[in-house]
Amino acid sequence: MSQRDWVAQAIRKIEADFNRSADTHLIPLALPGFPGIDVYLKDESSHPTGSLKHRLARSLFLYALANGWLHAGSTVVEASSGSTAVSEAYFARLLGLPFVAVMPASTSPEKIAAIEFHGGRCHLVPSACGIAAESVRLARETGGHFMDQFTYAERATDWRANNNIAESIFKQMEKEAHPVPAWIVCSAGTGGTSATIGRYARYRGFDTGVLCADPEHSAFFDHYARSLAGAAHDDARAAPPSRIEGIGRPHAEPSFIPGCVEAMVKVPDALSLAAMRYVNARLGRRVGGSTGTNVIGVLQVAEAMRDAGQTGSIVTILCDGGERYAHSYYNADWLQAQGFDMAAADAAVCATAETGAALPSLRLARRAGTD
Repeated sequence: MSQRDWVAQAIRKIEADFNRSADTHLIPLALPGFPGIDVYLKDESSHPTGSLKHRLARSLFLYALANGWLHAGSTVVEASSGSTAVSEAYFARLLGLPFVAVMPASTSPEKIAAIEFHGGRCHLVPSACGIAAESVRLARETGGHFMDQFTYAERATDWRANNNIAESIFKQMEKEAHPVPAWIVCSAGTGGTSATIGRYARYRGFDTGVLCADPEHSAFFDHYARSLAGAAHDDARAAPPSRIEGIGRPHAEPSFIPGCVEAMVKVPDALSLAAMRYVNARLGRRVGGSTGTNVIGVLQVAEAMRDAGQTGSIVTILCDGGERYAHSYYNADWLQAQGFDMAAADAAVCATAETGAALPSLRLARRAGTD
């Protein structure tokens, strides 16, 4: 089979897989403390791999195939906290390609098991700071291809249409009381989601702001704040590594586009996990810590809307299920070892969501001219 024929067949397989898939759900989340403000969770955990990065993984494979970077037998290598790697392992197996995920050693055992279930191999390194360099080395050593989500996430995604996450959200919102969200809240995990939503909203003429919620140990917030002050892409760094898996990076990645984001909030990890627990109780199912980070962002903008006398809707992302974090976020011994005061954090989140009480003061960076 020629290379051109192999690529055409590979693309057909990925497109057929997409054609077999339904869209993800948009779930209302009642916040009694904010009457007149409707909140929705876009449940990206319902993809076949249970990962919000399923859309991204599909796009990265199609991008690599269209660029001629993959061929029959190529070893696919990715630097990941685990979420993207789960879905990339799925697509690699679909195409019959070996897959290696380069991840921090702290990655949850459940994510490692999920990657291996889909035929991938996990290569663990001591720190998140080293995963890109190690991925380059392994790709060179195997003669394979480094997907490099942190460079290509926003480039690979078709932000104008083609069932990207933004198009899906706005379509599902059409019959709601406030069909155009005032805000969409996401995190800056790779930058692809915030760039896609921001670009799509502007392209379609929607008056929707994008707020990114950044976890405690992550470089994106400082990078964004500096960009608002006129700085070019800098080398903002954060240490130690993020405790909220799937989001938070030790340095600002090139796939994050500050100009697509209207505001950013820095979220302490204890509040992220308290919001995760709040959502868990309201939905009757476990969610991951990054969903909690997003929900704190929702509460931040809901407060601002209420204080300005505004009504409307807010959409955020339910990133993944909590089953992957039984050993950590849902483990009392782990929480205690991290030094979290979860009783205080739980009380603060519940008071805000249920009665509209003010959140603890958070660091907020906002583009001039946004309401």
